[in-house]
Amino acid sequence: MKKEYNHKAVPTEGEMTRGAFLKAAAGGVGLCYAAAAGYPIYRYLSSPIEKVESAATVSEVTVPDGQKLAKGEAKMFKFGAKPAMLIHHQDDSWVALIAVCTHLGCTAQYESAKNRIFCACHGGVYDPKTGGNVSGPPPRPLTRLEVKVTADGVVVTQNPTAKT
Repeated sequence: MKKEYNHKAVPTEGEMTRGAFLKAAAGGVGLCYAAAAGYPIYRYLSSPIEKVESAATVSEVTVPDGQKLAKGEAKMFKFGAKPAMLIHHQDDSWVALIAVCTHLGCTAQYESAKNRIFCACHGGVYDPKTGGNVSGPPPRPLTRLEVKVTADGVVVTQNPTAKT
C-alpha cells in the first residue's frame, strides 16, 4: 500500500500562502513603477504656467554690490527666470542685457579680453555696448535693459517697449 502525500501546503493561522505573497509583491512593484512614472508627469503639469507668469511679472531687479563691479568686467544675474549680464565698460558706462542668445536660446557670456559677448553654442557674437548681433547665426540683438547705479547696488529695469 502506497502512502499518498498532499503536496499543497496548508498554511497555519497567521501564515501567508505563496500565491498571496506573490500577489502582494507584484502589487507593490506595480505601485512603485506607477509612482516612478507618474511623478515626472505631475512635476511637468503642476505649475509651469504659474512659474512663467511670475517670472514675466518681474520688471526690476537690484544687483547687490553691482556698483562695485570693476571697469571692463561683467556680472551675471537673474532677471526673472532669464539670465542677464551687467557690464561696466572702461569708459564708465553701464549696460545690462538679457543673456539669452537670439539664435537658439543658449546663454551668452561676456569676454572682456576680446570686448565681446559670445555664444559658444554656434559662435554668435554680440556688441557689448548695444547688444547688437555682430556675426554668426543670431537673427536679432540681445534685449537691452535700463541701468541705474545707486549706493545700494545697480537697479536694472525692463524697458517698457522691449520684449524679453
